[in-house]
Amino acid sequence: LAAHGSHHNAQSSLPARRHAAAIRARGGFDQVAALFWKEFPALGDLPYLVDCSDVTIVPFFMAEGYFSRRVVPRELGLDGALTARDGVLYRYTAAVGAHPRLAEVIARRAKAALGDDGPPPEEVALVVVGHGTVQNPRSKDTVLGHVAALQGAGFAEVAAAFLEEPPHVADIPAVVGAESVVIVPLFVADGRHTAEDMPRDLGLSRCGD
Repeated sequence: LAAHGSHHNAQSSLPARRHAAAIRARGGFDQVAALFWKEFPALGDLPYLVDCSDVTIVPFFMAEGYFSRRVVPRELGLDGALTARDGVLYRYTAAVGAHPRLAEVIARRAKAALGDDGPPPEEVALVVVGHGTVQNPRSKDTVLGHVAALQGAGFAEVAAAFLEEPPHVADIPAVVGAESVVIVPLFVADGRHTAEDMPRDLGLSRCGD
C-alpha cells in the first residue's frame, strides 16, 4: 500500500497500517507492506523491504490525482500499469478511492450519521468533500464520479466540495438549498484535514456536529 502519511498527525498513517495488517492476516500474499510519502518506511524503501519478483502496488488515496498519478510513480520509478526492473515486475493499480462501490459506503455513512431521530434522507443534502488540488485538474473527478453515482441514493441533493479548489468547504451553505446537510469527508484518515481544517471552515466545534 502506497500512502501519504504525515509529519504533523501520527493518526494519519494508521488506516494504511491497519489495512496492511488485515490483508496480511488473511493470507494469500507472500508479503504485505505499507509505505509512505511523509513517514517511514518510505516509498523509496520498497526494494529493501520486499523481496518478491512480482509486486502489486495499490495507491492508498481517495482520488486519482496528483499523488497517485505523479508522486507515487515518480518515487517508485514506475512507467505505468506494468514496470519491469531488475528482475521484478511491478503492477500499479488505480487508487482505492476510485472503486465504484465506494459510493455505497458514502451513502451508508451519511444515513448512519442521520440516526433514527434525524430528518429522512429525502430532506437532507449530502455533500462529499474531497481534497482537490490545482496541481492536477483530474483530482476532483473521483469525487464528482461518486456524486453522480449518488444522485439516486434518496437524498434531496448531492453535491461536492473541496479543500483546495472551488467550491470550497466554506461555500457549502451556498452550494446546497436543503436546511439539513450531512457531510462525508472522502479522506483516508481522520487527520488534520478532517479534525481541524473542515470544522474550522464550517464554523463547527468538532467533527460530528
